[in-house]
Amino acid sequence: MSEHEHGGPGAAVKLGYGIAITAVVLAIEVAGGILSNSLALLSDAGHVFTDGVALLLSWYAVRQAERPSSSRMTFGYHRVGVIIAIVNSVSIVVIAGVILYEAYQRFFERPEINGGMMLAVAVVGLAANIFVASWLHREQGRSINIKSAFWHALGDALASVGVIAGAIIIMLTKLFWVDAVVSVLISLIILFAAWGIFREGLRILLEAVPADIRVSEVVKALKVIPEVRDVHDLHVWSISSNLNAMSSHVVIDDCSVSQAENIRRRIEETLREKFGIGHTTVQFECNQCAENGLFCKMEPDDNDQNKPGD
Repeated sequence: MSEHEHGGPGAAVKLGYGIAITAVVLAIEVAGGILSNSLALLSDAGHVFTDGVALLLSWYAVRQAERPSSSRMTFGYHRVGVIIAIVNSVSIVVIAGVILYEAYQRFFERPEINGGMMLAVAVVGLAANIFVASWLHREQGRSINIKSAFWHALGDALASVGVIAGAIIIMLTKLFWVDAVVSVLISLIILFAAWGIFREGLRILLEAVPADIRVSEVVKALKVIPEVRDVHDLHVWSISSNLNAMSSHVVIDDCSVSQAENIRRRIEETLREKFGIGHTTVQFECNQCAENGLFCKMEPDDNDQNKPGD
């Protein structure tokens, strides 16, 4: 196995600082939302709360992913992070539902809102979320967990921009219904991020072919290797968000072990360089496969992938 899904010690430290900053922002926004009577600010505080939970769970998942493989957990603990990311996405949907319900009520009640306080608190929240998101940006490509936490922070930064715009409009026009509109926009941002995270996590748990890999292209690439006569019983899946695996039966001519070793090395290099597949299991055979062998007589097909959640 050449790759592992974790952000390293740096990611764990950054997540830890992010948790502390998020806790401070949460306290400020809850107090500011109550004092200013702003649902948009309270809804943003709700999103900040999910940020804190996401960061805490992501920190835990990163630490779990660093645990070494064992005889009972031969692939390590990478799937812990995927499960936590899915839980995060579901929690986001719940929070978004609560915000939408409260926004609906506000369209009828339209209470008076302190726009000045709403603006000041939102600016603090925006600064903090930009700081956390920028910290996690470099790490988020390595793990679905850190990606989840990054989008939590970025989504909340965007929500803070909406709250700031709403506060300015309220201060200038006294149109208090703008507060409810901003809350709805925040909810839509939250739901969009949640769906992407949930779909990616579901694909990994179902061991679907990674979205950026086509099985027919993998077969074609392997058959280009001169010694490879045929490929069948091929499976491609993800262990975690950036650790892809493949197993396959490969038909070659009868040869020595050292020659087979060279063929195996070229297969692994091809899969790693062209498809980012870092864990490969190959079973060599000298006989042709049966006619019903999976992908034995496979032809290229643009629709060879089933995408759960699409």
